[in-house]
Amino acid sequence: MFDIDWNPIIFSIGTLEVRWYGVMVVLAVITVIGFSLLEAKRKGFSQDMVWDVGLWAVIGGIIGARLLHIIDKWGYYINNPEQILNFAGLAIWGAVLGGLAAILIYCLVKRLSFWQLGDIAAPGAILGQAVGRVGCLINGCCYGLTCELPIAVIYQNPSSYAPQGVPLYPTQLFHLVWNVIGFAILWALRKRLKPDGSLFLIWLIFFGAGDFIIRFFRETEAFLFNLPQAQLLDILIVAAAAVTLAVRFIQYRRVKPAEEAPDINKSGQNPEG
Repeated sequence: MFDIDWNPIIFSIGTLEVRWYGVMVVLAVITVIGFSLLEAKRKGFSQDMVWDVGLWAVIGGIIGARLLHIIDKWGYYINNPEQILNFAGLAIWGAVLGGLAAILIYCLVKRLSFWQLGDIAAPGAILGQAVGRVGCLINGCCYGLTCELPIAVIYQNPSSYAPQGVPLYPTQLFHLVWNVIGFAILWALRKRLKPDGSLFLIWLIFFGAGDFIIRFFRETEAFLFNLPQAQLLDILIVAAAAVTLAVRFIQYRRVKPAEEAPDINKSGQNPEG
């Protein structure tokens, strides 16, 4: 078992606390934008566009993350309305959906392809999620259930959000590793997939499937059908993304330009061998 005694608070001024979690969120945003800039350059898109849409996505992501968290913990916030504007709690799917909503609005206003922008952002997005989980690990949030296996972590710092002195599943590390694997897959596939939007949809499927499984090892509260809010969203988003991916691929195959098909002569053989 591994002890974690890292103080999640870097410094505090009065009631204001600056936590490592916040630093990692900033680094996660930088990661997303950095890799999106690389992909935009490779695909011939304006890098100014990435900065513009990145600002929209960050604002939408923060609003969405906070809003979904409040909905999930409505019983608490209805009794403590003064805490609604306190950004101490954020929901990962809220950040994803809020950011995507902002990007969609940006694309509609600027008349750009949402699918192309989604592909540009996907590899950096899942790697950014991995960076953010480092903050979760230090912070002690998103902690796991009690665990007696050698992989368990024990939080010792009283400023941590996790219960102290209790062996827990390192679910933050599970998320981190899963997202790093997802990044490796998306980075390897980014030049191969057609039609536009396929990489983006695979990101949603991969992330959602892993999140659904890992949350069985996390401390959660039932929201509906004895499942937490996040797992219900996992199911809905993975299903919607998988169906959309299949439909778009079938449509693409039907209208695939003739010049992309192999040059077959009348004998049915490829003249180039």
